[in-house]
Amino acid sequence: MTETTIDANGVELCAEAFGDPTDPPLLLIMGMGGSMLWWEEGFCRLLADGGRFVIRYDNRDTGRSVSFTPGSPEYSGADFAADAAGVLDAYEIGAAHVVGVSMGGGIAQELALEYAERVSSLTLISTTAVGPGERDLPPMAEEYARSIETSEVDWSDPDSVVEYVTADWRALNGRERRFDESRIREIAVREVERARNFASAQNHGLLAGDEGTSRSVRSISVLTLVIHGSADPLFPFEHGQALAEEIPGARLLTLDGAGHGVDPADWELIVPAILEHTTTTEG
Repeated sequence: MTETTIDANGVELCAEAFGDPTDPPLLLIMGMGGSMLWWEEGFCRLLADGGRFVIRYDNRDTGRSVSFTPGSPEYSGADFAADAAGVLDAYEIGAAHVVGVSMGGGIAQELALEYAERVSSLTLISTTAVGPGERDLPPMAEEYARSIETSEVDWSDPDSVVEYVTADWRALNGRERRFDESRIREIAVREVERARNFASAQNHGLLAGDEGTSRSVRSISVLTLVIHGSADPLFPFEHGQALAEEIPGARLLTLDGAGHGVDPADWELIVPAILEHTTTTEG
């Protein structure tokens, strides 16, 4: 297990692999503003021990990947999907099972729509559908919206950033689960310490209005597993339900009481589900 810098889509990205390269490849795509550290090492190792060659990487403007001036990303949302394809190119992988969480789930959908030949299967966690479609879905929970409105951060102060990230994850955790503050804070500290420029992670939010793909998720042809927490405050559960209904043949795994993201408390459900899903599609 060694971090490596690769050239993907014309930029430098930092990636790390776990397991046997001869096993079926599985690409993990993180969400908005988060580096690959949020795909925790223990989670990656469980998947690798299940017979998958697991790759995680820092999206541009996170971790040790290329960073742009805060407020001036100089790229579009479409570049994220091209980056993912570029990561596969760097590892000389034609197609991989793709797992995305939150914004990473949106990137995974874009990858399946625009680079269909590169995706063996999809697993979409804590996310919502991209592309056109008539959807009457609930907005983020009011409590989470208020937490965003009232949060303050000094991006030049590492301690302030750690507090901000920890508070955000506390709000994303939802009310129904115990919040493991020490775990989140430890990752946040490492996140700040290893980033080229942590303030650049703000750039992801500036692309939220990108139109993205013009294709409907109804045209996704690979087998898809949707995993969603019943208490997700960012994308309420109806988003996961709608996504599973729109993608042909998709299956929905509900995480009772779970908030947003991949909590270790749910690994015992998520990991076997991903392994089973990717074994089925290998066959």
